[in-house]
Amino acid sequence: MVKRLILIANYPADRQESMIRFCTMLQQGLTKNELKVQVIKPLVFFGRMASTTLKGYGKWLGYIDKWLLFPLILKCKSLFGSHDIHYHICDHSNAPYLSALPRDRSSITCHDVLAIRGALGYADAYCPASRTGLILQKWILKHLTKAKKIATVSQFTLDQLIALNGGRTKSGWKVILNGFNAPFHQLSEKERVGRLKDSQLQALLHKPYLLHLGSSLPRKNRTMLVKMLACLESRWEGIICFSGQAIDERLQEAIDNSGLGSRVVEIVKPKHELLEALINGAEVFVFPSYSEGFGWPVIEAQACGTPVIASSLAPMPEVGGDGALYADPNKPEDFAEAFLELKDEGKKRTLLAKGFENIKRFKTEEMVSKYINLFNE
Repeated sequence: MVKRLILIANYPADRQESMIRFCTMLQQGLTKNELKVQVIKPLVFFGRMASTTLKGYGKWLGYIDKWLLFPLILKCKSLFGSHDIHYHICDHSNAPYLSALPRDRSSITCHDVLAIRGALGYADAYCPASRTGLILQKWILKHLTKAKKIATVSQFTLDQLIALNGGRTKSGWKVILNGFNAPFHQLSEKERVGRLKDSQLQALLHKPYLLHLGSSLPRKNRTMLVKMLACLESRWEGIICFSGQAIDERLQEAIDNSGLGSRVVEIVKPKHELLEALINGAEVFVFPSYSEGFGWPVIEAQACGTPVIASSLAPMPEVGGDGALYADPNKPEDFAEAFLELKDEGKKRTLLAKGFENIKRFKTEEMVSKYINLFNE
């Protein structure tokens, strides 16, 4: 039985918030199950010489910290540390660390293979890569497929990983659905309004709105919401709220061309309390992504009692189950029609009830229990 565990987290300077939350969630859950858990991460040494490690020369300084210095630390820990420790890499993008770890006492979480597939030329991944990016992603895939124990966050991701491995799988490759990495609940009207008043977002208190949460990456398909709003014409007079990353040039151009700029609100990186209130107050949560590994926002909206219309592409139906409506992400008119269907209060109530039932599959306690089983296999 594994009693001691080292979780290997991401490079802090890269500020990958979802991966930070995942590692924290796993650490807390394992600790509650009486495992001794230590989290280690690459030291930001050379990376601190740059303003960002995500581009330019700062990216290469970060690579020195991540790929040259940190593996040496891991190798020393595995050689001179206790032999009853299990190592778990919390993000598949760090799969090369496996070469510095004992293979029989190591495992990894694969959140998606989008960047790998994009680098290899799969257009449906919507993740093109540079020449150096191609080298990096091939290196990651090489080490990932050597892992004896992998937890993928969806069946869709596991199937794609197996395909990248020439159709071969291993007995230790399992699907372990993500739990919630932050608490989301249905709020009282008083609580929701109070949070929005405190944030001075008066427009969202007086008009119905569609909500999107995500980055500006092309695969998030944010321009579809603008086209959806145009399709609705006079049948709905609410607004769109874009939450997450700031509106980029591509999206701004679509907004300007539509003439709907007065009906768009932007909220950049809201804190959890505000985000929860935004989801609770939305008439519909819209998630039209072209590609995802899991899609946390879908179940977050369901937990808040907000109707969801998501892309019909995998893995969104796998995650949302019967508790969401699905439409072709290339057809804004289909999203508009799905939205109008929810004007039927009976259909809306049924969908919300199915959403609350669906989120029971994503209990953090169940996720942690399955991880413990994986470690002990």
